[in-house]
Amino acid sequence: MAGPLTVPRLPPHDPGTPALSVVDMHTGGEPLRIVLAGCPEVVGPTLLAKRRYMRQHLDHVRRRLMFEPRGHRDMYGAVLVPSELPDAHLGVLFLNNEGYSSMCGHAVLALGRFALDFGLVPAPPADAREALVNIHCPCGLVAAFVECEGGRSRGPVRFHSVPAFVLAADFLVDVPGHGKVVVDVAYGGAFYAFVSAEKLGLDVCSAKTRDLVAAASAVTEAVKAQFKINHPDSEDLAFLYGTILTDGKDTYSEEPTTNICVFADEQVDRSPTGSGVTARIALQYHKGLLELNQTRAFKSSATGSVFTGKAVREAKCGDFKAVIVEVSGRAHYTAMDESSCCSTSSSVCGGVSVWGSDPSNRVPHVKCRAG
Repeated sequence: MAGPLTVPRLPPHDPGTPALSVVDMHTGGEPLRIVLAGCPEVVGPTLLAKRRYMRQHLDHVRRRLMFEPRGHRDMYGAVLVPSELPDAHLGVLFLNNEGYSSMCGHAVLALGRFALDFGLVPAPPADAREALVNIHCPCGLVAAFVECEGGRSRGPVRFHSVPAFVLAADFLVDVPGHGKVVVDVAYGGAFYAFVSAEKLGLDVCSAKTRDLVAAASAVTEAVKAQFKINHPDSEDLAFLYGTILTDGKDTYSEEPTTNICVFADEQVDRSPTGSGVTARIALQYHKGLLELNQTRAFKSSATGSVFTGKAVREAKCGDFKAVIVEVSGRAHYTAMDESSCCSTSSSVCGGVSVWGSDPSNRVPHVKCRAG
């Protein structure tokens, strides 16, 4: 080859399908694909209306970004949209392998960093050590605090949740194959069922991932069939997102407590699950196992990554006693991508430029324990 290879910006592609530009990030090993450009306008007067519109009219965008060959069954995404809230810097719709979630903590941690670095919020003073990013999620307004230096993010981010509360504690659910199991349901921007894996005959730290997924999915389906989920603010939020299996160590300790979250269509969260940490903190506070501003560490069974969380103040959500929870973690950039649809194939076209400027970026490996 005589000289460097030169290629057009995009290979031959379907001109009727706009190229989608995205930034890929991860938090605690859990991916986030943020759409930069190419998504058609998402119509609606409110964020929840936009969520309904995207589900009904633009679901092909979710499928294109989440599924193979561009994604995989555990891919996660975010589409940025305008917010109707005056205090919000941006609105976001969350994408998963099944549809559209109401909250995503790992995504909020990553989006805080992204919003600062991509100029979606006013530049902080040069000597600022933290920048505020108000993110309007389908569950409500979430404040992210991004550690920064010289106006640029450094990686660590924390957020303050919407009011988190316990919907039901210590009730029995008949789970096929496991009998009657004690379950809690709590809300951290999304509703989760919580079960100690030991009650299902499993060790959350060492069991095969496929066995944990099967057990968590059985609990999810049983709770959906036997228990009505309701939210005081909106029916759009009244659904069970998934089940979190824990090590049962809910009493306060300085040692991390381990869990794994199985959500949407048996999607496995590689991180400790930010909204799950929020709900689990609310559950522990509700049971008198945790005090305000008492920090706990939560470890992912899938990757070993860690978030920390604490209840920072009491609140209300309708008639429910609630808490505002602070969750902290680290977000990392992994790639920029431009994908287009080939005129002769549904395969991905477009290149990926991996960013090597984030030296702290280490993607944890998923401990599949498949056999």
